[in-house]
Amino acid sequence: MPLNSQKLDAGGAFPAFQCKTLNHGDYSLDGDAGSWVLLIVYRGAHCGRCKTYLNTLESMQQQWYDAGFKIITVSADPEDRARQDASEHGWTFPVGFDLTPAQMTDMGLYMSDPLSSGETDRRFAEPGVFCIRPDGTIQIAAISNGPSARPDLASLLDGMIFTIDNDKPARGTATV
Repeated sequence: MPLNSQKLDAGGAFPAFQCKTLNHGDYSLDGDAGSWVLLIVYRGAHCGRCKTYLNTLESMQQQWYDAGFKIITVSADPEDRARQDASEHGWTFPVGFDLTPAQMTDMGLYMSDPLSSGETDRRFAEPGVFCIRPDGTIQIAAISNGPSARPDLASLLDGMIFTIDNDKPARGTATV
């Protein structure tokens, strides 16, 4: 039986993470983020639901920025596939590429192998949405093992504005 990634601790440090992005240079998150971060891991160019989700993000992008967030999206796609998608859909937020299985594991993501060569030529991450505090700790970690389950971006933003305005701590930190 294959081993899955271990889930991250709510309120714990988000793992060090680096990727190249289209038109936004290299992105690095290692400890102090300096501001709130919305990190969206998407499945890649083969996923229609991902495109719909990221199109919604594009339309809400300014609202996230106004709430004090930096935005980064990333997939395992190679640069050419990521660039084609971003160009076709007019995404202006940072789009990262070449997410590795080791990075997926570090983030506690589910991973899948392609069902056919028509999907992609590599292992890819299933969706993950993270809201990371300015100190680099995890406020929200929403991971899914399939494309159909991810947080509604408008509800997430509303909740994050409430969290920030009321200085709420990360939830889900209780242990047995």
